[in-house]
Amino acid sequence: MKVAIYCGSAKGNNPNFVAGVKALATYFAEQGIEVVYGGGKVGLMGEMADAMIAAGGNVIGVITKHLEDKEIAHPNLTDLYVVEDMHERKAKMAELADAFVALPGGIGTLEEIFEVWTWAQIGLHEKPCAFYNIEGFYDPLFTMVDRMFEAGFVKAPYVDMLIRAQTPEDLLAAFEGYQAPAQKWA
Repeated sequence: MKVAIYCGSAKGNNPNFVAGVKALATYFAEQGIEVVYGGGKVGLMGEMADAMIAAGGNVIGVITKHLEDKEIAHPNLTDLYVVEDMHERKAKMAELADAFVALPGGIGTLEEIFEVWTWAQIGLHEKPCAFYNIEGFYDPLFTMVDRMFEAGFVKAPYVDMLIRAQTPEDLLAAFEGYQAPAQKWA
């Protein structure tokens, strides 16, 4: 299984974010799960890649030429794809991955996980989309998603399809038991 991870290019101000990311990466490596991510050596992205590599895991990076030129690319990955732009980056990550998970991060992290969630809703893929909720980081977002449902903008199957996990074991179990909802426009 290959899991696309979206997370911060910064480490955040809570050391538990780094610890949680490292624990998840180590667990994935021990389970033989490969990671596909943005290819960076900085922030939580770099911490995740370093922990995977240290645990003997395979890490596949997909980075834009623009970011590689800024010397942000991680130098020790199993594979590194260099693409022209962010659209190509996200498409390549989606092509390579069997599942998607957002760890703590900023606007790029949200944009990436929301895009694949949207793609699942309209039937472009049937892969699980998850939030790994370290220290309750995503609790306010879950409140907003529930509000979108209450307001009639997101139907229950597409709210329910989002995996909300706080432990590596729960995340993997949810991936393994995932059943995609019917397509929105089927």
